[in-house]
Amino acid sequence: MGAEPRRNTTSRARVVHRHDCDVKFDAIVLAGGEARRLGGTDKPMLEVDGTPMLARVLDAVSGAQKRVVVGPPRLLGDAVTWCQETPPGGGPVAAITAALPLTAAPVVVVLAADLPWIAPAVAPLLAALQPSVDVAMLRAGGHSNYLAAAWHRRALIAALDRVADPRGASMRTLVAAANVAEVADPGWGDDCDTWADLARARDHATDRRRG
Repeated sequence: MGAEPRRNTTSRARVVHRHDCDVKFDAIVLAGGEARRLGGTDKPMLEVDGTPMLARVLDAVSGAQKRVVVGPPRLLGDAVTWCQETPPGGGPVAAITAALPLTAAPVVVVLAADLPWIAPAVAPLLAALQPSVDVAMLRAGGHSNYLAAAWHRRALIAALDRVADPRGASMRTLVAAANVAEVADPGWGDDCDTWADLARARDHATDRRRG
């Protein structure tokens, strides 16, 4: 198990409420994986509030200069670049390794494709990415969400260079030596790994429409 990443805990209260960030960034969205707990279904294309989760995540980073999706191409109608990690299913670090050369911006937002409520988190993540830190990521319940993060490009390149073999490597290994700024997560980073998670997300969408 890799070492716990260094966290910039002082940044949390300072950055959570900042939403007025104007940063040039690219986005990498991880849309591969086998979705074993969902019976192997195409999880990113499961709908929440009538929209595939992948489309919701892409909408969340509509301000990116370039959006790169790692995984099998889907018919979404969005202007995105598709790529595939080597080997397919090689894990998140392998996916980021495949996508990063297709980006150019000084900041890279990295998101999983199963985060239907991630849109409000993007601005706080970008705002938290001060020059003194390498990566800003959501944190809730004592756990960091490695796939709801914004990286300085230079720091992400350096982190990948420290990984001997990206195939099967954990995200914890990738961020082990990084200086991390935490952004408190009120639910933006809730993912849908199971059918129960998906049902909760859909119920939440219904409550929001009624509310």
